Amino acid sequence: MVRYDDHVPAPTVPTTPSRPLRILMLAPEPFFEPRGTPFSEFHRIKALGALGHRVDLVTYPIGRDVALPGLTIIRSLRPPFVRKVPIGPSAVKVVLDAFMLLTIARVALTRRYDAIHSHEEMGLVGVWLAKLLRIPHLYDMHSSLPQQLSNFKFSGSAALRRVFDAVEHQMVGKSDVVITICQELQDTVAEMGHGARAILIENVMGGDVEEPPTLTPATLRERWGLSPEAPIVLYTGTFEPYQGLELLIASAARLKVTHPAARVLVVGGEPAQVEAAREVARRGGADTVVFTGQQPAREIPAFVAAASIVASPRVRGTNTPLKIYSYLRSGTPIVATNLLTHTQVLSSDVARLVAPDPAAFAEALAGLLDDPEAGRTLARAARQLSDERYSREIYLTRTAEACRRLAARGAGHAPLAAGETAAP
Repeated sequence: MVRYDDHVPAPTVPTTPSRPLRILMLAPEPFFEPRGTPFSEFHRIKALGALGHRVDLVTYPIGRDVALPGLTIIRSLRPPFVRKVPIGPSAVKVVLDAFMLLTIARVALTRRYDAIHSHEEMGLVGVWLAKLLRIPHLYDMHSSLPQQLSNFKFSGSAALRRVFDAVEHQMVGKSDVVITICQELQDTVAEMGHGARAILIENVMGGDVEEPPTLTPATLRERWGLSPEAPIVLYTGTFEPYQGLELLIASAARLKVTHPAARVLVVGGEPAQVEAAREVARRGGADTVVFTGQQPAREIPAFVAAASIVASPRVRGTNTPLKIYSYLRSGTPIVATNLLTHTQVLSSDVARLVAPDPAAFAEALAGLLDDPEAGRTLARAARQLSDERYSREIYLTRTAEACRRLAARGAGHAPLAAGETAAP
C-alpha cells in the first residue's frame, strides 16, 4: 500500500476559490446525531463555512438542528411511524431516501447552485442531478457500498453486491471530485482508475464538538460508581457487530483475573443493545464492565481524560474509526486490533496493536496497566503523529483544495447573482 501522503503532497494553499460557492449537499443521514457519518458531515460543513462557502443541506427529517456558518438545513418529509434510523443499510433508509428524493427535486428546481456535494448512496442521485443542471459534482466517499453489505450483515446476495458495486463505480466515475476519508478508500478509487480526481481528507476531528462539557473525570467516576484509584479501560462508540464489543467483554473477563481493580467503561449503544451486552458480560463473568449508555458528544473528552487506556477492538471493516484521531491527540495510550481498519493510521510506535483475540487483547491491556511509562511513551508518539499528519490545519487545507478543484470544473457556469441568499 502506498500512502496518499507519500506520493501526493498535502496542498499548501489554504485559500478559497475566487468566489464563494453555493453548494447543494445531499446527506441521507439523521443529521445531526453523534455517530460516524453525521460527525464527518458536521465537520465537512463547518470547514466549508470557514472557507466562505454556503451549504443547503437536504437531509432526513430526523436529527438535531445545529447552527453552523453558511448552513441551511432542509429536511424531507417524515414517513409515518419512522422515528429512528439504524446504522448501515436498511429498509427504513430506502423509505427515507424515497421521501428525500422529492425534497431534492423541489430544491433543485427552485434554487440556483454552483455545485452538488453528496454523501453515501445519494452520490448516485448527485451525479445525475449535476449532469442535468450542468454543474460539477463532489462525491464524499465515507465507505465502500459493497463492503457495507458484509460489515452490517445486511445481505449475502452476490447479485445485490454486484448492484452495489455498479452503483459505486457510477458515483466515483461520474463525479468531478471524490473525497476519501481513509487510505483504503483512496486505494479503492485508484484501482477503479480514477485516482486523479480523488483527494484524501481523513476525519481528523473525530467526534469533537465545541459545546462545553458538564462532566469531569471526578464527577463521572462518582456517577458510575468508579473508585478514584480504579484504572479505567475506555471504549466509546456504537455497538454494531463489527466494533468488537464481544471481544472487549471477553478480554475484560480475563483482565479481571490479573487486575481485579480495573474497570472497562463502555460508552454508547442503544438501550436494547446495552441490555444485550450487559447480559453477555454477566454470562461471561465480566462484571468489571460498566455500561453508561449513549452520552452527549461534548462529554466524551471527560471520559477519555479519566481513562488509563483507550481501546478500539474492531474486528471487521477497513475504514479508520473516527475516534482514533481523537485518541491520538488525547495523551492516553491506545490498544487496538492489528487490522487494516487501524493500521492505515496506527503503528506499533504509537499504539499496542494485537490480534483480534481476547487473550491477546487482555494481555496488552494488562501490560500497559503494569508499565505506565510505556503507555506514556506511546501517547507522546501518538500526539506527535497527530500534530504532523492529522492536524486540523491539514484538514482545512485539503478541503480548500477540494473546493478549488470543484470550482475549476465548474468554470464557465454562471456565478451567483450579487446579493443572492439562501431561501429559508
